[in-house]
Amino acid sequence: MRGKSEGKLAKQICKVVLDHFEKQYSKELEDSWNTVRDVLISPSLWQYAVLLNRFNYPFELEMDLYLKGYHQLFQGSLPYCPKSLKCYLSRTTDRLPSERHQFGNLKKYYLLNAASLLPVLALELRDGEKALDLCAAPGGKSLALLQCAWPGYLHCNEYDRLRLRWLRQTLESFIPQPLINVIKVSESDGREIGDAQPETFDKVLVDAPCSNDRSWLFSSDPQKATCRIHQRRNLPVLQMELLRSAIKALRPGGVLVYSTCTLSKAENQDVINETLNSYSNVMPVDIREIARTCSQDFTFAPTGQECGLLVIPDKGKAWGPMYVAKLKKSWSTGKRHEFCKQF
Repeated sequence: MRGKSEGKLAKQICKVVLDHFEKQYSKELEDSWNTVRDVLISPSLWQYAVLLNRFNYPFELEMDLYLKGYHQLFQGSLPYCPKSLKCYLSRTTDRLPSERHQFGNLKKYYLLNAASLLPVLALELRDGEKALDLCAAPGGKSLALLQCAWPGYLHCNEYDRLRLRWLRQTLESFIPQPLINVIKVSESDGREIGDAQPETFDKVLVDAPCSNDRSWLFSSDPQKATCRIHQRRNLPVLQMELLRSAIKALRPGGVLVYSTCTLSKAENQDVINETLNSYSNVMPVDIREIARTCSQDFTFAPTGQECGLLVIPDKGKAWGPMYVAKLKKSWSTGKRHEFCKQF
C-alpha cells in the first residue's frame, strides 16, 4: 500500500511549483539545493520518527524499535531534553503503520518529522508554566510539549475549522482526561489573541502558516499552484501579524519560539529580523548549540542568525524543512544589548 501511495505522489509533482522553488532556493541554498530538491521530490526517501506516548507507554514497541536498529533522538545531547520525551528514528525509510483511534484507549505513538521536535525543545516548557500554541493543528507539537512537561495551563489555538477538528482528535487520542482539563482549545484568529490575553503566557509557540514546501510540490492543480505562489508573497505579512500578537500575549521575561516548515528566507530569517528591528524589548536567544549537538541526526543550513536554525532535508537525514527561531521578551524597553547582535 505504501509503495502505491508513494508512486502516486511521485507522478503528481507540480512543475510550476518545482520551477518556482528551483529559481528561489538555488540562490538561497546554493550548492545544498540539489540534494534538498532530490529528497523533496522523492517521497520514497522520506523518513518518519516515532514519538512514544508517555501516557500509554509502549514498552514492547520500544524494545522492538531497538531490535530494528532505531535509536533515540536527543539522548543526553541537549541542556533541555526531558527524559519523558522519547522519540526514535531509523536511518532507513521504514515506517510504522498509523494507529487507529479506539474510544477509551490512548494511542501509544505518534509519527512525525523529527525536526518538528526542535521548536518544542527550544521552547523549554517547564511544569506549571502557562503556554500558548498559537497555530496548533494538527497537534503534533502540542502533544510533544505535553511529553516534556505538565503545564499549569496550555492554550491550543487553531483558526481553520477543519484543522481544528484534527487538533481535537489528536489531543483526545493521546492525552488522559486529567491533563485535558488544563488544556483550552480555541478557534480564534491568532492575530487577536495578544489583545485578548495580554502578557498572560510564560511560553508561546508560533508554528506559523507557511509555504509548506513538501506539500506544495505535490499540488495536483497547476492553476491553483500558480495562485498559491502569488499568494506566497503575502505570507510574511500574516506571519508578522501573528508574531506581534504572540509578543503581546507573552509576559515580560517569557520566551517565544517561531517555526515554519519552509526553506524560504522571506518567511524565516526576514520575518525574525523584521521583528527584532521593530521591538526594542524582544531579544534573540542563541540556539546554535542545538545545531552543534544534533548534527548527527540533522543537516543544518547557515542562517546568518544566532537565534535561528534551518534544518534541510538530506539523504539519510530526510528531516525538514524546519526553521526555528527563539526570542525572549525583556522587562525593559531600553536599548538592545551587544550580545543580541547578529553575526
